[in-house]
Amino acid sequence: MTSDTPARSLATVPLVRPRRLRTSPAMRRLVSETRLHAAELVLPLFVKEGLAEPSPLGSMPGVVQHTLDSLAGAVREAADLGVGGVMLFGVPAVRDATGSQADDPDGILQRGLRVAAEAAGGRLVVMGDLCLDEFTDHGHCGVLSDIPARDGSPRVDNDATLVRYQAMALAQAEAGADVLGLSGMMDGQVAAVRDALDEAGYEDTAILAYTAKYASAFYGPFREAVDSALEGDRRTYQLDPANGREGLRETDVDLLEGADVVMVKPAGNLDVLAAVAARSDVPVAAYQVSGEYAMIEAAAANGWISRRPAIEESLTMIKRAGADIVLTYWATEVAGWLRASQEGR
Repeated sequence: MTSDTPARSLATVPLVRPRRLRTSPAMRRLVSETRLHAAELVLPLFVKEGLAEPSPLGSMPGVVQHTLDSLAGAVREAADLGVGGVMLFGVPAVRDATGSQADDPDGILQRGLRVAAEAAGGRLVVMGDLCLDEFTDHGHCGVLSDIPARDGSPRVDNDATLVRYQAMALAQAEAGADVLGLSGMMDGQVAAVRDALDEAGYEDTAILAYTAKYASAFYGPFREAVDSALEGDRRTYQLDPANGREGLRETDVDLLEGADVVMVKPAGNLDVLAAVAARSDVPVAAYQVSGEYAMIEAAAANGWISRRPAIEESLTMIKRAGADIVLTYWATEVAGWLRASQEGR
């Protein structure tokens, strides 16, 4: 301010006090811009063939590989608490190069979908993960080509994989899946699966496209959950974490091909999530992945953060960024908190 600049009088400029809207829990609840709701949460579940009892995962405290019996109980509990949906991942006893168990009517995922659909009784949406990585002996999300990638690593044959995805889609729809979660990141997967479903009379089966799925370091615990056989990485088909516009291009493609829901994974890509939400005319989902879950659990176990507030804050940030649906391993637990909070008023 120069000497000849008139000083602004505080008497003529009112002091703005935004803190008035933070003065009490009741006031903060009244003006809250973002609210969590159980119906917007989806619980990922793992069902493993050959288990006699649920098997806890060391890298994901509180998460288990389910038997068919315990899967039914987990689905019923989620439905009782108002959770919006479950997403099933199958872990087979036998794997091969083409993931033949993925579309076997008696394969573990199809059996799990039938159990989940019966347990849900229409009270929540049953979703199936549509990808080959859990079923292949090489751990990739598709059929491998005889021609390797330029760097000598295994190369996934995109178009041959689409044929396998179509077979998986029909098997899952027949087993009772309401929604198919296309997570393989193959070009043209949404259109290929939509065509197969419609031709077979499954026009009402919805497609959740893993639209912006990044090749992330945060998937590590998930590899334990599905007993992954992967060596190397999936960077030739999943998105580079450095790229945001690429995720928007994938969104445009999936919307054009007829996706009913589009998803960003991991959910921590909040900038991409916000941009996709601004661009999409269909619901937007976000997957709070295994590594994001494990970090909070580990930090809380060590006393470095407060567990429940950290969980609630992380989910609120995802919702605030634009997610209509959140896949989270805390879905049932958070739904219980929300129920207790409502009943306690």
